Amino acid sequence: MVKNGKARGIQTYFCQDCSLRFSASRRKKNLLIKHLWKAYVFGKQTLEQLSHQFQMDRRVIKNKLEQYRSPEKIHHPRPIHLLVDATYFGERKEETSWCAIVARDLKQKEDLVWSFCKTETTYEYVLIRQRLEALGYTISSVTADGFSGIKQAFHRVPYQMCHVHMERLVIRGTTRKPQTEAGQVLLSLTRTLHQNTKKKTFENRLNLYIKTYRTFLNEKTIHPFSGENSWTHEGVRQAFFCLQRHDPYLFTYKHNIHIPRTTNSLEGHFTHVKKLLSVHSGLSKQNKQKLLHTIFLASTISPNKKRLDEVL
Repeated sequence: MVKNGKARGIQTYFCQDCSLRFSASRRKKNLLIKHLWKAYVFGKQTLEQLSHQFQMDRRVIKNKLEQYRSPEKIHHPRPIHLLVDATYFGERKEETSWCAIVARDLKQKEDLVWSFCKTETTYEYVLIRQRLEALGYTISSVTADGFSGIKQAFHRVPYQMCHVHMERLVIRGTTRKPQTEAGQVLLSLTRTLHQNTKKKTFENRLNLYIKTYRTFLNEKTIHPFSGENSWTHEGVRQAFFCLQRHDPYLFTYKHNIHIPRTTNSLEGHFTHVKKLLSVHSGLSKQNKQKLLHTIFLASTISPNKKRLDEVL
């Protein structure tokens, strides 16, 4: 942006890249701040790049970005089939991690409510539910991962266990390339969930698995020095009981074609969000949450200009 000088005491600026003209009047100043913010967040422009593009000092750019305030989200209450999940930031080992919990409507690809907290808890999901219901939404179903707090928070709401997360939980015990027959069969059985398997067929196969590998799963090893014993195939055993525990929630979608089987839409959204954030390294937690709020407000994975103008 280059300065055109003063017209009647008002400075005007011209952005060479987008051919937009701004002045120092309050209205134009606000438009300039919004334009800078959109370029910063969705245009993946750094402070240095914005400084070059707008021909403004880097400190001035930073000051204007700090002045940006997101508008309130406009809600359109309706019945919804909900996706809920959390994505983490920071380093868990260094105890600097925190997360963003998002409730998303798959049909409209719209983030409805979100919150920032230290970690996922039942209480945080209860607050999510209360906010949605207070806004007038009717929660017809919830699709999520295996975090037990979600089921508790959305008690009496049909719950669908995400099939992708179910496979990941099993892989924790079997690995992606199981070395034992029992592990190979269990992982193969879990993957049939992606083939729209019938509930009765799956449960018959699960029962057959129990009969076939019961002895294997119950095998114990006695440690010669301590005399204590442990499960010989603990990983596969844990994977099996994890699958069995979630079995009641794997086929909820069979009762309503609108219930999503996975949280893939939300996970794809999180991937997009983190790509946008990765451009701006070194942000404080507060500033990172400010960016996240804007991205969640825009909602869609690839917001177009019209959508951005509507929400920012």
